Amino acid sequence: MEEEDLVPKTLRPKPLDLDSLSIEALQEYIVELEAEIERVRGAIAAKESWRGEAESFFKS
Repeated sequence: MEEEDLVPKTLRPKPLDLDSLSIEALQEYIVELEAEIERVRGAIAAKESWRGEAESFFKS
């Protein structure tokens, strides 16, 4: 077994060092994060919809 096999595959990247970024870069970063939040919300909504459809199918 390799050591890399023991490392979880779902590690999140380290947070950015905000002190090193300019105001403009921080504003761009916020825009990127907001877009990612919307993408995740869309994925959650789709999964909730699929789950609802599956539950209604099996209740019939």
